[in-house]
Amino acid sequence: MNDKLSEIENYIIDRVRTIRKEKGFTQEQLSLKLDKGVGFIGDIESSKKAKYNVQHLNDIAKIFNCSPKDFWPDKGL
Repeated sequence: MNDKLSEIENYIIDRVRTIRKEKGFTQEQLSLKLDKGVGFIGDIESSKKAKYNVQHLNDIAKIFNCSPKDFWPDKGL
């Protein structure tokens, strides 16, 4: 977990990672599906101050065939 990111930002990164693995995507595969550099997802997941924006989450939801709500907690943190 990156202490420089908020609790909600870390939660979303962890949820996307979990769902990514459940769907069988590597970091590189997801980065390329998003039309980003091969290290994009790795940079976010390794907490190099990078984080997802709303458009990223919407695009990832399309790739995973899920709702962007699946990346958010049921209640505020």
